[in-house]
Amino acid sequence: MKIRIIGACGSGKSTAARMLGTYFNISYYEIDNVVWDRSAENLRFPVEVRDQTFREILDREDWVLEGVQHHWTGDSFARADVIFILNPHVLVRDYRIIKRFIRSRSGIEPWNYKQSFANLLKMMKEWNHKYDMDEVLAATSQYAHKRVMVGSATEMIRYLEVNRK
Repeated sequence: MKIRIIGACGSGKSTAARMLGTYFNISYYEIDNVVWDRSAENLRFPVEVRDQTFREILDREDWVLEGVQHHWTGDSFARADVIFILNPHVLVRDYRIIKRFIRSRSGIEPWNYKQSFANLLKMMKEWNHKYDMDEVLAATSQYAHKRVMVGSATEMIRYLEVNRK
């Protein structure tokens, strides 16, 4: 089974990918970890490395792949059995972004990168409130037959239990 999850910042993509991966015993991947070299702050992998890693993931028999990216990840939509567009209410996403910021800054929860107040504001304003759902729908329009709009990971699991091949 190949599952692609896309949604705004704070929508719960990483949590959903982890839950689905555990529930169905499938490896899950965060596209951010394909893009960003976590050995240094603000360091991206070279595009060639990013693309090779991405292809290796897509060539696996099963995967859950999550990320906001859609400009260069079109092949993941083509290869996915189902595309979940995770779209909880914008205020739920704001709450999650703030909660993640507090938990990571206080050391309660590890995070992939150092959270700053400027980054918090950018996540809420640019990557949440200005998230362009129409752009995502356009990017996935040719796969509308396998695209499902959901509000939570629980809805994804319910959908997959009913529609699983």
